[in-house]
Amino acid sequence: MGDTIEFAGCATPCAPLGVGTWAWGDRSTWGMGGYDTALDESTIAGAWEASIEAGVTLFDTAEVYGGGESERIIGRLLAADPAVRDRLVIATKFMPSPWKLGVRGAMRSAAAASIERLGIDRIDLYQIHGPISLRSHSALADALAAVHDEGLVAAVGVSNYSAREMRSMHAALAERGVPLASNQIEYSPLRRGPETVGLLAACRQLGVVPLAYSPIGQGRLTGKYSAAEPPPGKRNFSAHPMEQVDVIVAELRRIGEANGGRTPAQVTLRWIIEKGAVPIPGAKNAAQAEQNAGALGWALDPDDAAAIDRVALEGTRSLANRVWQHG
Repeated sequence: MGDTIEFAGCATPCAPLGVGTWAWGDRSTWGMGGYDTALDESTIAGAWEASIEAGVTLFDTAEVYGGGESERIIGRLLAADPAVRDRLVIATKFMPSPWKLGVRGAMRSAAAASIERLGIDRIDLYQIHGPISLRSHSALADALAAVHDEGLVAAVGVSNYSAREMRSMHAALAERGVPLASNQIEYSPLRRGPETVGLLAACRQLGVVPLAYSPIGQGRLTGKYSAAEPPPGKRNFSAHPMEQVDVIVAELRRIGEANGGRTPAQVTLRWIIEKGAVPIPGAKNAAQAEQNAGALGWALDPDDAAAIDRVALEGTRSLANRVWQHG
């Protein structure tokens, strides 16, 4: 992957690394305003500023993160420094709840509400949050094309779609003259499945950018946690036994030490970038944002990349996630 990437339809290029903002404003999973007393809006501002300073300008949010609070926080950060807007790619998501049968009207209302919370004129990348709608791909494509043609969004994407579903949506959008820009999937050394089942190859073939959420396993691959000290809260993506995770972290640490003292998280993010995906790790403060940005500007030795491949896991999914994650 090159030094920058572009989403089809969005004119603003960005580094092949972003920031996932699920934790911004979220209490139930990430503990903001609850168990994580070190996470507040001032530390988020530090993460925002440090990310942009390091050249990381893609910020991914969703209407459901913190009940809209993540979008509102980004809106307040943008209002405090409007000059940065032209450098950023702001991505958000529409929740396609099964009861939203009037999906075209529901999506337009949701996009308008996200725009208001974010305080922007247009969403740079608007994504369907998951393959859970009862409507056909044709109906969903109609809804995406409508908000695109109205100018509410610049580029459109999906999330958690399988290769087959992605191809179907790609074709349905193409009939309406709108490119499919992205597919956001869980991908990391704890969930290598999207690579081994051919989803990443399908993205390359179609020109779709794969965005990798939970790229450091919700903190599991940072080295901060272990079998003796597992992650707190309800962080259930790739929730392998920590004894298995510890083996991977040890290998990441070995490779990092041989590459100028890189951290396990930086090695993980670099591995994902070199696989052709764009990781969007979370950042709760400036230090975490700076750590994430350390994945840019260097390369893994092929032998090191192969060593990570050997210890990487296919991934685990709960029953709920089997409904949610098709990719």
